[in-house]
Amino acid sequence: QVQLVESGGGLVQPGGSLRLSCAASGIIVSRDRMGWYRQAPGKQRELVATIYAVTNYADSVKGRFTIFRDNAKNTVYLQMNNLKPEDTAVYYCTAGAGRVYWGQGTQVTVSS
Repeated sequence: QVQLVESGGGLVQPGGSLRLSCAASGIIVSRDRMGWYRQAPGKQRELVATIYAVTNYADSVKGRFTIFRDNAKNTVYLQMNNLKPEDTAVYYCTAGAGRVYWGQGTQVTVSS
């Protein structure tokens, strides 16, 4: 059974940083496509970043966010720097490509 548990969300001021974690079980993060999505209130869910053989980022987060993994901990991270109010959303970790597994989400709020 695949389980993805996100943590690290919270309230941060504009320009601040947060690191989200996604602890995986039932899947090996180094062998599968892992990603982060987000959904803001009233908006569609959107892709933020993925990591597999290479990393990919949404244009809106390039240069500010970094996705990386710790294979020993079987965990994927999303380092978010220079956060903006428009980054406010629930962030979801995903695993897989054909069949995609989702975590429960963690709230990120960027506000002064």
